[in-house]
Amino acid sequence: MAHVLDRSRAAVPESDTVYPLLGKAQDALYSGDDGYAATLKNMPLYNLSFPNYQGPNYDASTTNLTYSIPSPSSGKALEVILSFLSPITPTSTLRQSLPASYLTVYVNGAFDVDIYVDVNGQWVSGDRGSRVVWDFHHSEYTGSESPKHSAKKGLKTWKVKREVEQLLTEYQDRSEWGTLHFTAPDDVRHEAGTSALLRQRFARTGTLENTVDNSFRSIMDEEPVFAFSKSFRLNASSSSGSTSDSVLFTLAHIQDPIVQFASERGLTMMKPLWASWFPTEEAMLTYHYLDYDNAAKLSTNYSTQLAKDAFESGADDYVDIVALSARQAMGATTFSGTPDNPILFLKEISSNGNFQTIDVIYPAFPFFLYTNPRWLAYLLEPLIEHMLSGQYPNKYAMHDLGYHFPNATGHADGNDEYMPVEECGDILIMGLALINSLKYDTEAAAGSIWSNLGTELMDEDAESSAFALTSLSVQNGISELDDRWGGSTKGVKQAQKWVGKSYRLWKQWTGYLVEFTLEPHNQLSTDDFAGWLALQTNLALKGIIGIKAMSQISELVGNVDDFEYYKNISDVYIRKWEEFGMSRDGTHAKLAYDWYGSWTTLYNIFADSLLCFHMEEPRNASSDSLGERDGHQKPLKPGHGEEPKFGFVPQEVYKKQSDWYHAVRQRYGLPLDSRHLYTKTDWEFFAIAVTSKKVREEILESVALWINETVTDRPFTDLHNTEGEGEFPGPNFFARPVVGGHFAFLTLGRACHGKAMEGLAFLDAE
Repeated sequence: MAHVLDRSRAAVPESDTVYPLLGKAQDALYSGDDGYAATLKNMPLYNLSFPNYQGPNYDASTTNLTYSIPSPSSGKALEVILSFLSPITPTSTLRQSLPASYLTVYVNGAFDVDIYVDVNGQWVSGDRGSRVVWDFHHSEYTGSESPKHSAKKGLKTWKVKREVEQLLTEYQDRSEWGTLHFTAPDDVRHEAGTSALLRQRFARTGTLENTVDNSFRSIMDEEPVFAFSKSFRLNASSSSGSTSDSVLFTLAHIQDPIVQFASERGLTMMKPLWASWFPTEEAMLTYHYLDYDNAAKLSTNYSTQLAKDAFESGADDYVDIVALSARQAMGATTFSGTPDNPILFLKEISSNGNFQTIDVIYPAFPFFLYTNPRWLAYLLEPLIEHMLSGQYPNKYAMHDLGYHFPNATGHADGNDEYMPVEECGDILIMGLALINSLKYDTEAAAGSIWSNLGTELMDEDAESSAFALTSLSVQNGISELDDRWGGSTKGVKQAQKWVGKSYRLWKQWTGYLVEFTLEPHNQLSTDDFAGWLALQTNLALKGIIGIKAMSQISELVGNVDDFEYYKNISDVYIRKWEEFGMSRDGTHAKLAYDWYGSWTTLYNIFADSLLCFHMEEPRNASSDSLGERDGHQKPLKPGHGEEPKFGFVPQEVYKKQSDWYHAVRQRYGLPLDSRHLYTKTDWEFFAIAVTSKKVREEILESVALWINETVTDRPFTDLHNTEGEGEFPGPNFFARPVVGGHFAFLTLGRACHGKAMEGLAFLDAE
């Protein structure tokens, strides 16, 4: 028999051989090569062998690890696939809010095999010395829940948590409260006990004893594990050929509360969003387990469309990059609030743990615009609510909601990280991008391909969110799907309702930019690791685009005076910016106005195209003026006799930057600026989304080369060196949601009613 161990392993009864699959489950076993050590420890020897690993296969929601186990006779090898599914379901926020994932073990072959899977207490604490407690629960399906064509009667679940939970506390970036639920069908065997004893027994017998060791202890004290095993009788199932079978497990980490948040009503313990739809944890877990087919269909639809769009806008390499990035972007978030007022919280993973950082949401926001723009609205909502309530004293937008997740306690003293122009520009750009995503009339014009699905109902309650989830629908036999995102008159009404509640804040942030963005004083940008710097060219551009964005936000709510005022200011500022920010030889943008000989990746120009400003009709620069406001201000004109220029940011700036990136590209990509050889991949994708096709392809090729060759061995980093071994430059960033910026090509492809790229055709003109 093949015995398969996951953390996992397989065992083949016929040959009495054990095959480790994932993790180091074999550490508890001594094979023939370890005979001397086994003798010293008076331990038995095991027939231990390693399967042939066929490699991984993955998309945006699924990772499949495939192994083959040789036949004990001369027959065909048996195939084992470990399939991990963390569904991304853009049409179902309810499903996306469930803190649970699937593991399916598929087997195909002609001989019997036993499968073993276990987990330990490190799922519930980052401190290996923490004491954990556990329980075993067996539930039966009710009549309405029972799956069709199934002999299984219910579910088995391990529940594991810290003995003394440390509420709203983290240790080494891992939460110290909450319960792990490890669930399987009731036809599997189960056992809790010391890891080595369980794995050794399974290696000998291919099964578990359906017992529970209730001697609670610390995570690594005779390491307690919680295991399931499943025996597949493939040899007896078929008289000829191969037989297929599978077993489905789920893993859920449940917390309640999930964070504390300084909301409008004061410091509030926030419940998970799913708790509004399910009365108990058990009801949610059962729904999740039985919903596998629907979740798989919805996530496959997303992954397939994503791969198609990525190939069309990039290449095969780009398909892999966005597939790797999608779950990392979602993995930093957790849904809260209620269906009337949903909220999405975000953690700045690995860099410093800040809570709801605006300049971390900003690089990630292309992913949310492409996938489901309502999730971007839910990310911005707690920031707007907190600042609107008067709990933040500064006139500019705050950096984050709290120093460390999960505590969104705010900054009542106003001493958050100092990035005033950055945060104001970021939130204004995201605000208009969100508004634009609501305004479309046809499916082809929608900013997200999934926006146009669902009902057109809108919650008219003035107290509820403009983007409430109170009208879930059924489509193609799948229930609990979101209503339509915007579109037609509904979209305009939603946008006006959203902006109308907080218009004074948008105006306040823009007022700060009017005063301080054209010549920004010494401050940080989002690239804070690079240090403080005055007169940053790229930062100034972001603020100017933010002012331009406010002109259109004002127009949305019918404020003509503000529209004209902010439009005229931004028109003048952009001309002055070009004068200040471009190099003396006119070939590229400088890092800072007064830093001659420097250069920068001008990634903030991406917002100009995303917001469709690059498609504006040409106008003569000499006609620009700040205009008169309330009859007190006389026109200010930046110049006379200039040639008409196309777009808000002139086309020639795009062309010069595109050519410059070609010239300064390194082996592993485009450096951030002239100070160092490191790059930020999120900004790299922002920048090359608005370059010529040739430049975009060659830099994408460099990024793909880095992914294949880099020595970094952590989850996808967004900060690495472009020469040498492509290593971390220090600080070491990894697993951060900012990789959502890799979706910049895709988001731009659907912007401006699907015509944004047409407006950039000049970049490829001879």
